Amino acid sequence: MSQVTVRINGFSYAVGCKEGQEKHLQAMAQEVERRIDRIRELGGHSGEGRLLALAALLMADEIHDLTAEKMSSDTAHQLAAGRQARIENERRRDQLAHLAERAENIAAAMEED
Repeated sequence: MSQVTVRINGFSYAVGCKEGQEKHLQAMAQEVERRIDRIRELGGHSGEGRLLALAALLMADEIHDLTAEKMSSDTAHQLAAGRQARIENERRRDQLAHLAERAENIAAAMEED
């Protein structure tokens, strides 16, 4: 394992990475730094924590947009249908459990008679 020191927002951070990934890690730190610079340009002069949180949110938004662009409308429809099927299955499982409980109660009442 290798260790790289990256600079983000004027601070140095020692970060571990796999051998051969040092340049990639430096490039990723530069991407974070670019987002911080963009926030500063927009007038966001806040504390370090807030700048890093905003940079992370910008990156998450970019990832979301890229993911949405890559996903076809058919795939998105299939995912939505899958989510709906899971919800429906959970509802049916609850109904079945309720019916089983009722049947047991009826059987118990019949045994008492």
